[in-house]
Amino acid sequence: MNIGIIGLPKSGKTTIFNALTGQNAEVTEYSSGKVEPNVAIVDVGDERVDRLTEMYKPKKTIYATTEFIDFVSAASGAGKQGGIFSSEGMTLVKTADALLIVLRNFSKESLDESFGKADPERDLETIQSELMLADQIITERRISRIEADHGRGKKTPQSQLEEKVMRRILSALEEGNWIRTIEFTAEELGVISGFRFLTAKQALIVLNSGEDNYGKNSVLLEKLGEKYPALEFAGNFEMELSQMSKEDAEVFMADMGITSSARNRLTSFAYSLLGYISFFTVGEDEVRAWTIRKDDSAITAAGAIHSDLAKGFIRAECFSYDDLITYGSEKGLREKGHFRLEGKEYKVKDGDILNIRFNI
Repeated sequence: MNIGIIGLPKSGKTTIFNALTGQNAEVTEYSSGKVEPNVAIVDVGDERVDRLTEMYKPKKTIYATTEFIDFVSAASGAGKQGGIFSSEGMTLVKTADALLIVLRNFSKESLDESFGKADPERDLETIQSELMLADQIITERRISRIEADHGRGKKTPQSQLEEKVMRRILSALEEGNWIRTIEFTAEELGVISGFRFLTAKQALIVLNSGEDNYGKNSVLLEKLGEKYPALEFAGNFEMELSQMSKEDAEVFMADMGITSSARNRLTSFAYSLLGYISFFTVGEDEVRAWTIRKDDSAITAAGAIHSDLAKGFIRAECFSYDDLITYGSEKGLREKGHFRLEGKEYKVKDGDILNIRFNI
C-alpha cells in the first residue's frame, strides 16, 4: 500500500511525512527548489505480529509495510497559494493507492502574511478543484481523440464504450463530483483503469493543527469528515515524537492526550478505509504479515506470498490468530476443531494464519 501526501504549499506536508516515517526530510519556511518527492517505506505496527513472534521465536520477523510519498508542491510566490503539485509530481502522484490531504490549521506570522490565515475548508476546496481540473483535462483530451478517430471511420465497440464512459466522467467532474462517486461495471472499470484518475482514488484528510489548538477542533473535523475521513495531528509535535525514544515519547504523548503514534493511527485508519487486511504466515524461520484486500481469496493470498504457490495451489491450512491466542497453541486449537483446510475460493479474513499446500 502506498499513500501520496498532498497539500497546498506550507501546509506541513513534509512535517507530517517526517512524523509518519521518522525521517528527517528538510522542512523549510520558504521554497527550497526541490522537485523530487520524499519517499519512505515503514513497518505497520501490529501487536499480533509481536505476540506471534513471542510464541514462535522465529529467526526473522517481517511486518506489513506502507510507502509514504511526500509530493512537492508547485512553487509559489509571496501571497499566492500555488498548485498542489509540481509538474513532475502530477505524474508521480498517479501511482499512489490513496491520497492523504494535509490541511494547515496552525498560525505563524510569516505564513499568515504570505498565504493568509489558516482556513482548512478553503484549502480543501482549492485542492478539490485542482484534482478535478487535472482529471477533466485528461478526459476532454481523450474524448477529442476518440471523436477524431470516429471521424476517420475508426469506430469500434470498444471505442464507443470508452467514449460513453468518458462522457459520464466529464459530466460528473463538471458537476463537482469525484470520479470515485460514479458506479462502473467491471467492463467500464477496465476501460478507464489505465488513466489512473486522481479523483478515482480514496482520499483521507489530516488536519495539521498547532500544539495550541490541537484537540479543540471537533466541529471543524466533523465538517471535513462529511467529505472525506479525517484525522487531526499536531504535526510539529508528532515529528518531534518520532525522533524520541519510545519511553520519552509515551510521556509527552500522555501530556497531549495522544494514545498512539501518528504512524499507527494513520495506517490503522487507512487499512480500514481502503479495505486492506493482514494475514500471517508463522514458523521457526519466519513470522510475517501480508497485506491483501478484504474478501480476497485464498489463491490471491497464496500469490501474494509467491506466484508458484498460486499456480500449484492445493489447499490452505488455516486457523485464526484469535483462536490461537484463546487456546494457547496450534495443538490446542486442533483439539477444539478450529484448524481448517480451505479451497482456493475461501475468502481470507483479517488475522487468518495460513500455510499453503501446493504442488508444481
